[in-house]
Amino acid sequence: MESEKKRIQVVAAIICKDGEIFATQRGYGVYKDWWEFPGGKIEAGETPEQALAREIKEELAVEITVGDRLTAVEYDYPEFHLSMACYWCSVEKGHLTLLEHEAARWLPLHDLRQVKWLPADIQVLEAIENFFCRE
Repeated sequence: MESEKKRIQVVAAIICKDGEIFATQRGYGVYKDWWEFPGGKIEAGETPEQALAREIKEELAVEITVGDRLTAVEYDYPEFHLSMACYWCSVEKGHLTLLEHEAARWLPLHDLRQVKWLPADIQVLEAIENFFCRE
């Protein structure tokens, strides 16, 4: 019988400004140099929204407003199962400063796939594209 994979619960910020989405590049691990939406793990006692505000402050040195949830992703990586809740966010205070990532880019909504996204984040891209194309 196969043992159950470790489950990781995370949150991600979809920071949208002037028709562009903010993306960050991982600087470590198996997926070094791949792109993702910034965020991180939910700690005990935190709501997803609280975790996201904390993680973005730790990673990007800004205070954000966490808005509506865009989507939730369930994805099986070889090493673990990822549950990721993704929220629309806006920067309220500060300037985006990379404290943990290798690089960052503002990507135009019409060309979000110009970078190599992490596999789970591709599902988020599809949700973003569907959101803006549903009119």
